[in-house]
Amino acid sequence: MQRPPVPPFRQDGESKEEFTMNIDLSACAIGIEFGSTRIKAVLTGPDHTPLATGSYGWENRMEDGVWVYHLEDVVTGMRACYRALREDAERKLGCPLRRVGAIGISGMMHGYLVLGRDFEQIAPFRTWRNTITAQAAAILSARFGHNIPQRWSVAHLYQAILNGEEHVPQLGWLVTLSVYVHHLLTGRMVVGVGEASGMLAYNEADGGFDRRMVQSFDELIAPYGFPWRLEDVLPEVLPAGADAGCLTAEGARLLDESGTLEAGIPFCPPEGDAATGMVATNAVYPRSGSISAGTSGFVLLVLEQPLTHWYPEVDVVATPTGKPVAMAHCNTCTTEIDAWARLFADLLRRCGQSVDMNALYQRLYTIALEGRPDGGGMVAFNYYSGEPLSETAQGRPMLVRLPDAEMDLANLMRAQLYGALATLRLGIDLLRQKENVRIDRLIGHGGFFKTPHAGQQILADVFDVPAVVLETAGEGGPWGMALLAAYRVNRQADETLEDYLNARVFAGAKGSTIRADAADEAGLDAYTARFHQALSAEKAAIADMD
Repeated sequence: MQRPPVPPFRQDGESKEEFTMNIDLSACAIGIEFGSTRIKAVLTGPDHTPLATGSYGWENRMEDGVWVYHLEDVVTGMRACYRALREDAERKLGCPLRRVGAIGISGMMHGYLVLGRDFEQIAPFRTWRNTITAQAAAILSARFGHNIPQRWSVAHLYQAILNGEEHVPQLGWLVTLSVYVHHLLTGRMVVGVGEASGMLAYNEADGGFDRRMVQSFDELIAPYGFPWRLEDVLPEVLPAGADAGCLTAEGARLLDESGTLEAGIPFCPPEGDAATGMVATNAVYPRSGSISAGTSGFVLLVLEQPLTHWYPEVDVVATPTGKPVAMAHCNTCTTEIDAWARLFADLLRRCGQSVDMNALYQRLYTIALEGRPDGGGMVAFNYYSGEPLSETAQGRPMLVRLPDAEMDLANLMRAQLYGALATLRLGIDLLRQKENVRIDRLIGHGGFFKTPHAGQQILADVFDVPAVVLETAGEGGPWGMALLAAYRVNRQADETLEDYLNARVFAGAKGSTIRADAADEAGLDAYTARFHQALSAEKAAIADMD
């Protein structure tokens, strides 16, 4: 299969006007992703190469002990992000961004966003970060015979029922952030397979949410007498490539305040960040895996066959086409590294030095490789919130060290990089030991891998697997969403997503592969053992420090 012939790059000797004429915007796509700390957008050209980008910074808030985002911030951030994208595109292309081939919306998976029958918000939007649904998750997991993590939407719903929350009888829709935004722009209440699998289990044979579990949930809550059934309040599940509606006139005005963007642009099904990460790394095949390491961290392994048992440490989700995926997730990943970087930057400024934060991060990551393989006797906990994988209900960032620890910068940073991935390793070790899950490679993306070689080497060492970073790794989720949007309008009738990615997107893709360093194995085993031992100190800090 030939890749589209139109180049998105300005050619030697080509005028700006000629270059603009070569870009067929109807063959371009836009992906917008609502991440934990940034809303990001990318415009891709006919060959899927990014042409323009935009972003907007935002943060969740702790209110009444619950992590939330305000929906007015969703709209404000989306508009600001799109405005930055539009301005960047018009500056680079020299023409207004009136119409593209397709648009896709993605966001943080999971959480609890509930609307009334008239689509009004009836409770605060509770994010994936919360660990307040342990009771509900345990009951549902036992009842379904399937792991229902605390983050999943159905766990939040049942916990709200158990808590007797007043909004539950008025429930009209249970959605995710990407579904909510998609509905704002298209009027359609639909969800992609990958995103759906983080609300309630996906069943390929049912073509949507697992019918047995939906029926079992309705039977469980029947004594409450609610005027709704679970299947009535969930969005319609659609596979990758399906028609998910078009941009309405109201949606166009909401997204683009300038009034330039035209209505009628096709949309692909909205997805979650796990699905876009798999697509952006071409990790959609059995025995392939991807790892996203940023504010949160998760490893996704496409399974050769279903798991024989369910485990509270492992989610089972799906690719955008419905293949089963084992997911190990941790709520915090690089946040504590960011805190140390800010500390060192503050020190440098107090010493009269100017600070380039990008250069500082590069230097700190590189220095980490000079540290001892065991972290010099130090163990780092990056826990800003609870981590179900390690059975911690809350978080207390900690650095634990032996009295004779070699506390220098290299060892400190190596311990921090190990610590960012240590909790994820708990889930992967379980899959290897109990399910004999095999991994051919892990493809990394996210801030952890921006420094050449360093994060990639740590990844290979921690998981003892070839670690791959593609040149496109920095594009991340919004690029993956743009690829799904492009697939929606460009695919042939019998062309699978896997074939589309292989032939049209990743054919000839450049990247690097690093293998685990055998000399580091003993040291890493020592660090991992200390991490397990020191978990009791983390739990004591949670219990004793308010």
